[in-house]
Amino acid sequence: MISKTIRLEFCKRRLNMWYPNLGWTEEAMVAGAREVGLSPSIVGAFPRKEAALVEYFMDDCLQRLLGEIESREEELSKLVLHDRLGKIIRIRLEMQVPYISKWPQALSIQANPLNLPTSFKLRAILMDEIWHAAGDRSTDLDWYAKRTLLGGIYAATELYMLTDYSPEFRNTWTFLDRRVSDAVDCRKTVQEATQLATAIGAGIGNTVQAFLRRQTH
Repeated sequence: MISKTIRLEFCKRRLNMWYPNLGWTEEAMVAGAREVGLSPSIVGAFPRKEAALVEYFMDDCLQRLLGEIESREEELSKLVLHDRLGKIIRIRLEMQVPYISKWPQALSIQANPLNLPTSFKLRAILMDEIWHAAGDRSTDLDWYAKRTLLGGIYAATELYMLTDYSPEFRNTWTFLDRRVSDAVDCRKTVQEATQLATAIGAGIGNTVQAFLRRQTH
């Protein structure tokens, strides 16, 4: 049996040797294995194949984000809340830029019913870390409301980014800043957040699939 360490190292190398034409596919994993002198059979060590690659990427981005937050602590501390949240989300989303042409494929993989539990978990952890870095230490019902609202903003910005052809995604960051500012200034209620959570939980898969269908027509 191939160890977890080897599987993680394979994912790391695979992302470092990105094949835009293959994207987040089993074929890309096979190509990556051959490139580093491994048997293509290593792909069989990943029960959910492509999902493992996307999930590794999400984990890796989180660790890099935490490093960025730590190195920019003084800069972030001088920003007001909505600017601080927007800045952190932007830092994270900019990590997807090298893969943007194939990111709809990654979203489709995450929206697969078999992968949704892990996808939600990874995004929940990300939202928690972003709020924590922004200075939130709440433990009451607002804790859930804030993270749900931020998750909705993050997902909306992520989708907007896929169709943004402005220089350096300028329109995406304007869209993000407005959404974050509105959410913070309007003091969204727990009830509104709960309704949003229900909508996201019920519709994320359909939303992504509908978006992908529009992209291919």
